[in-house]
Amino acid sequence: MEWKTSCLDWADRLKRGESIIPPPIFPEQADQALAIFKQLKIVDAPGSPTFGESCAQWVFDLVASIFGAYDPESGRRLITEWFICLPKKNSKSTIAAGIMMTAVILNWRQSAEFAILAPTIEVAQNSFSPSRDMVKHDEELDELLQVQTHIKTITHRNSGATLKVVAADSNTVGGKKSVGTLVDELWLFGKQANAENMLREAIGGLASRPEGFVIYLTTQSDDPPAGVFRQKLQYARDVRDGKIEDKRFVPVIFEHPPEMVASKQHLKVENLGMVNPNLGYSVDQEFLEREFKKAQTEGEESFRGFLAKHANVEIGLALRSDRWAGAEFWERSALAPQLSLEDLIERSEVIDVGIDGGGLDDLLGLAVVGRERSTRRWLLWTHAWAHPSVFERRKEVAPTLRDFEREGDLTVVEQIGDDVRDVAEIVATIYASGRLDKVGADPAGIGGVLDALVEANVPEELVIGISQGWKMSGAIKTTERKLAEGVLVHGGQRMMAWCVGNARIVPVGNAVNITKQVSGTAKIDPLMASFNAITLMSLNPQSAPTPGIVIL
Repeated sequence: MEWKTSCLDWADRLKRGESIIPPPIFPEQADQALAIFKQLKIVDAPGSPTFGESCAQWVFDLVASIFGAYDPESGRRLITEWFICLPKKNSKSTIAAGIMMTAVILNWRQSAEFAILAPTIEVAQNSFSPSRDMVKHDEELDELLQVQTHIKTITHRNSGATLKVVAADSNTVGGKKSVGTLVDELWLFGKQANAENMLREAIGGLASRPEGFVIYLTTQSDDPPAGVFRQKLQYARDVRDGKIEDKRFVPVIFEHPPEMVASKQHLKVENLGMVNPNLGYSVDQEFLEREFKKAQTEGEESFRGFLAKHANVEIGLALRSDRWAGAEFWERSALAPQLSLEDLIERSEVIDVGIDGGGLDDLLGLAVVGRERSTRRWLLWTHAWAHPSVFERRKEVAPTLRDFEREGDLTVVEQIGDDVRDVAEIVATIYASGRLDKVGADPAGIGGVLDALVEANVPEELVIGISQGWKMSGAIKTTERKLAEGVLVHGGQRMMAWCVGNARIVPVGNAVNITKQVSGTAKIDPLMASFNAITLMSLNPQSAPTPGIVIL
């Protein structure tokens, strides 16, 4: 049979209010499932209506797609994965409960296991409560199914099949042989260091259960997407857009088209309905408009948070209330897309380098700033290195760091010292081009850097210490101005956007400071390295630099 899971015209479909969910492969199977699903009750809604009485059409399209992918002759489900990303308050957890209850009722395998995996106990309760209530408020279901509230399990009395709602960790999902698994709030799993392996373990039962399926259900993240969530989101977009052909994976993403985001049309309250498929059902128009206006008046941080959760807008850079002023201009300064080090060297007349960090629980940050020959703009390229111990000591940011490693902006070294040697090789390459002015580093950690640079044949007199603390205020202010003026441009590296979003301002008299202590466990080393390099570039070095020691 031929079918497709891509949706190349998804943007036009959303604008017209049409479905972005592929039709069922086996309509009879879909109808059978819908007949059951539509009779289940939403107990906590006014009047306890059934799904059939109170749901938008997109919900029925989704149920039809999932159960209509099952081939009754072969006992095989031809599509096995669904990724659904939609804003808050669109009845996500209740719909999840209804889908999984339908699966348990239709199941033919004896003692089959079904699971709803949640990242926390609270999220698990959100899915279990509606499942429990569907049974308790229906006499026929109450006879057919046994509810065990203390272990959040519902058991089919005839087949022995179970639906269990669990707050997932490695201990609870290990050895699972689930026929059907629904992963709720995938964005929160993206913040867990071991989530990828844990989910792989949880869905391992599909290997021996050809009728099995897995559904990823999530809202957007309130931080830049990371870890397993970012991986699945990007994969889903690529399948949707036809960049990847995967007929066993269905992407359902309610988000504004790129052209609307580029023109800021997604920031208009009248366009919220496009990405809230349950508007008029579980999503109240008046509530949405009021919260939109409140978030606008409460500042950029609040507004971005609202857009992430109620408009499915991906956060590229986290702006906090105590953010560095330069963060507001960072994203718009990505005017040199995918800028490489080689490109920067080729386009620059003079280059300064900054280095920062490098401890066992730190990143080693390298920043290269080149003054462009034709425009005199400042081009910025950065890279970072990490020891494996960082992933153990800073587990809360480990998934994000792994993303940067995959993207090529972070190198993980097994041996401390290899990172400094890599830095020295890069600086030596710049020096060999004849464009290197100076190399600036924190005086407290300049020893190891200096040794590696000298060993790489970089003249020692080019390496200088850059005063830190409040004395860095001038470089911070200069960076802000150059970003605002459009003079400092970069390649849009996600790693640097993350570092910029992590930076916290500390007033020091009439000056400002950015410190690693205030920024917490999140890393800013490449940004600090950038300030070191910008300190040197702000001295307006000559195109043909001459060696010499500069006191700053």
